[in-house]
Amino acid sequence: MSTLTLDRPLLAERPATVTGWAPLAVVLAGTFVTFLDFFIVNVALPAMAVDLHAGPAALSLVVAGYGLTFAAGMITGGRLGDIYGRRRMFTIGLALFTITSAACGLAPTAGLLVAARLLQGAAGALLTPQVLAILGTTYEGERRGTAFAVYGFAMGIAGVLGQLLGGALIQADLAGLGWRTIFLINVPVGLAALPLVRRYVPESRGPSARLDLTGTLLGTGAVAALVLPLVEGREHGWPVWCWLSLAAAPVLTATFVATQARPGRTPLIDLTLFRSRSFTIGSLAALTFALVPSSFFFVLALYLQQGRGYSALFSGVVFAAVGAGYFAALVVATPLAARLGRQVLALGSGFGAAGALLLAEDANAGSAWALTPGLALVGLGIGLVLVPLSSTVLAGVDGRLAGAAAGVLSTAQQVGGAVGVAVIGTVFFAAGSVTHAFVVSLAVVAGLTLLTAGLAQLLRPQPCK
Repeated sequence: MSTLTLDRPLLAERPATVTGWAPLAVVLAGTFVTFLDFFIVNVALPAMAVDLHAGPAALSLVVAGYGLTFAAGMITGGRLGDIYGRRRMFTIGLALFTITSAACGLAPTAGLLVAARLLQGAAGALLTPQVLAILGTTYEGERRGTAFAVYGFAMGIAGVLGQLLGGALIQADLAGLGWRTIFLINVPVGLAALPLVRRYVPESRGPSARLDLTGTLLGTGAVAALVLPLVEGREHGWPVWCWLSLAAAPVLTATFVATQARPGRTPLIDLTLFRSRSFTIGSLAALTFALVPSSFFFVLALYLQQGRGYSALFSGVVFAAVGAGYFAALVVATPLAARLGRQVLALGSGFGAAGALLLAEDANAGSAWALTPGLALVGLGIGLVLVPLSSTVLAGVDGRLAGAAAGVLSTAQQVGGAVGVAVIGTVFFAAGSVTHAFVVSLAVVAGLTLLTAGLAQLLRPQPCK
């Protein structure tokens, strides 16, 4: 949930010619559902557990598996758009996302639901990287800035309102489908948007290049080798393959980096980006903080429904307190960033940590109202970090590398989201009673936010306005 503003087209092959807002509306339909599906699923987890007899590992994979394939495919998806056409890849991605959403909604077993979620995340990874490039080549000047701002707002809406929408759909129990409607709702959206893509969205391509298949396989393998054992290990008693997989992750990562540095090839990631200390530390801060929102929403949904016995709808209403804090951050984050520079990230992290600790203190409170201050503080903290994060990290990047840098940053955030659910999920399910597990998880979340604040101090200071 971050906003990226660039002053030049992203690898534009031709000048912007479209002046209407129809292309923006069409591509944002795809953006909204892909980000919505990362968050909306949280309030449905208890219902899935009962209906599909799903265990903790399956529930974690329903969330983290989507983030895993989403993250692993982002850079590859962007490169495919450069080579074969961004509108074409967006169309294919949206079609596949619609099909896999239907598969999720109709899944008869937990295993098939996890498989459909993995494919759904891969479809989202094909669709999502095209959006900024399409907007960058379609609009120019102030209209491009407006388009990017609306794009960021759409991601924020999907994140903070996903829980409430999911609770309302489950409570409505349309046609007796229960939790399945949170996936099936994507089908009419996709079917309505698909015929409009060709009509309103112009085609564009980037510089001609070959897809780095070796890099794709190594990068995907490195992420999977890290996340899968974290999700599956506790459920299966940490068998040998888990430890072998974790040991293989850094080896695959090192091999991936070596292939990207090899001369005479077009890499997935331009390693010259990491010559900038600010970009390197900023990407690490983005990865670290990305562990927080996804894992927090995951354990909060389980705590509200399994620990406190709230319905999906009422849990969604409680989630709205996080949204209130986030919307407050949308209003104040930009002027605060202009005044404080990198320290706005530390301020947001501090609010997030304070909110998590306040929630831990009130976890046994009798009324849901007692949770509201802590939830609002967490939402405010998340917003104060995520809204200015991209512009802060990308501030010192060469404009010619802005598109590649944005791709690396987005991938770091998606990987962080998947790893966050896996790690905090492991802590949660190993900590005993639901309420105690929630308190322990909140302590870890607070620590992660403070780590982000520490990393922010290593960023290059920006002049305050």
